[in-house]
Amino acid sequence: MPSDKFTVGLIQMSATPDPDKNLERAIDKLHQAAARGAQVVCLPELFQTQYFCQREDAALFDLAQPIPGPITNRLAQLAKQLRIVLIVSVFEKRAPGVYHNTAVVLDADGSQRGLYRKMHIPDDPLYYEKYYFTPGDLGFRAFDTSAGKLGTLVCWDQWYPEGARLTALQGAVVLFYPTAIGWHPAEKEQFGAAQHDAWRTIQRAHAIANGVYVAVVNRVGHENGDIRGSAAQGAGL
Repeated sequence: MPSDKFTVGLIQMSATPDPDKNLERAIDKLHQAAARGAQVVCLPELFQTQYFCQREDAALFDLAQPIPGPITNRLAQLAKQLRIVLIVSVFEKRAPGVYHNTAVVLDADGSQRGLYRKMHIPDDPLYYEKYYFTPGDLGFRAFDTSAGKLGTLVCWDQWYPEGARLTALQGAVVLFYPTAIGWHPAEKEQFGAAQHDAWRTIQRAHAIANGVYVAVVNRVGHENGDIRGSAAQGAGL
């Protein structure tokens, strides 16, 4: 039966150019979170790589995986082993030519409780997500888990109130936002403080307006989108 209270773990981690190393680092962090009592744990958006959407490169579609697939299968086994509910962000290959930025909800018994495919896709300098991702087709959903009813959206969805509202109306008690967001290097000095304040304010607004908890997890550090030694041109994020 779901509990009235549960402990949330948010894994904020830096990413190396090596996807396999990032996966092992995430697994280590998940063990640490579970050991500290976390019952529901969320990883950052597209955690297995640096933020590759800083450039348009057809070769990077090879990073995508089906769901179920190698990443979700391994993390489902880990969720069962650690007895945690796990929210995992995956570059999903759904069909030839159809790719999504997808959050997978895994329950503490290793079962898949559902998917949320990112609906709002940015297309800004160094955030060329529309090149890679098709907008989601599953709508906004709340998922029944062993910890309770949870909702997840993804990063850019945070700037739009409808997703939070529709998910909360379905009974979600916590909204999770796996995120990969930073500053454009040309804007940080002038606009960085205001952008950060807006980012915090919008999350608080979702919580206040909907009477729910909001849990947001971001990356840490500086990235230039380096994937196995191939990086984007420019200063990075």
